[in-house]
Amino acid sequence: MNPAVVDTNVVLAGLLTGNPTAPTVRLLDAMLAGRFTFVVSLALLSEYEQVMARPALARVHGLNAEEQERVLAALARHAVLLEPAPSAHQAPDPGDQHLWNLLDARPDLVLVTGDKRLFNAGWPADRVLSPAQFAAGLT
Repeated sequence: MNPAVVDTNVVLAGLLTGNPTAPTVRLLDAMLAGRFTFVVSLALLSEYEQVMARPALARVHGLNAEEQERVLAALARHAVLLEPAPSAHQAPDPGDQHLWNLLDARPDLVLVTGDKRLFNAGWPADRVLSPAQFAAGLT
């Protein structure tokens, strides 16, 4: 299994989904337990934190600030931190450029995302996977 960059929408869906067998839940659980290699940048960790703390989303996932910090600390503890150079590839959405920078930094990385706009956006199909595709390889 290739190391992964896990998009914020996947982490958030893992927190919001009530079905424990959903691919996003399985993926988030595996991240929190360190069961596969995933790579983050400071920009991606910051995005995880900012999105998780949005009041409307916090009401749905039900985690208070301390619980959110514990989740973020566990993610940071198990992640490989990489600060990539800017990529020559342009993300379809400028807000996703940090993901493109990570993918460009290491050819072994795959992006796991639920954002359909990021599929077929310049990377080979085997480098951008849905949560279900990636979770199928988890043990």
